[in-house]
Amino acid sequence: MRILPVLDVMGGQVVRGVGGRRQEYRPIVSGLTASCRPVDVAAAFRREFGLTELYLADLDAIAGAPPAFLTYAELRALGFRLWVDAGVRELAQVTALARAGVERIVLGLETLTGPAVLAEACRQFGERVVFSLDLQAGVPLGNTSYWDAPDAWSIALQAIATGVRRLIVLDLARVGMKDGTGTEAFTTRLAKEYPEVEIKAGGGVRDRADLQRLQEGGVSAVLIASALHDGRLRREDLETLRGPNLTGR
Repeated sequence: MRILPVLDVMGGQVVRGVGGRRQEYRPIVSGLTASCRPVDVAAAFRREFGLTELYLADLDAIAGAPPAFLTYAELRALGFRLWVDAGVRELAQVTALARAGVERIVLGLETLTGPAVLAEACRQFGERVVFSLDLQAGVPLGNTSYWDAPDAWSIALQAIATGVRRLIVLDLARVGMKDGTGTEAFTTRLAKEYPEVEIKAGGGVRDRADLQRLQEGGVSAVLIASALHDGRLRREDLETLRGPNLTGR
């Protein structure tokens, strides 16, 4: 299992997610670093856990602002590999992120204008494309009228049919709430029925037991933030699941 530490970035600072209620997000208070700067938080993840692959949610871009390309470049210059959700709506935004060198380009259901864009992104950029099935308390986010059916399972299957081979299941209502992902049955079913697809999960991971259950259910990577900052997960917990190499490669 790969561990992807999350940087939720808003206004140039790393903020703490709270149930997807972004108006309540505030700069992080972390046991790893006193800084809220993305480069400092990333450095703390590497120092404390050996993690060099990061998931960056560009919350300003998701809300409609231009992507924080300078932040991406600073992190990449320090040797970090990035998964970036910058609120992609159209194919041109995927192209811009690819040209900026972003290793994994996340297309989130919350902002994406339908499966046609996803299919063309997969055709042009292959496995650099990651689809995020964004949920709020189990309900798909965004304009689901673009999809054949509005339920989460149907959207996941249609995304896979377009060519997606990396799929994140993320319930924003669980983010930062310390209640577990709430999607274990869903991700287990996806992993079992579509073994050719890498299934990722995130939102609300509490401890090593959560990670073990997700791993046993076929999840290949987990997005984590609060549990790392709070000390509920330590390096030895991750090593138990992943072995001594924590680079995330």
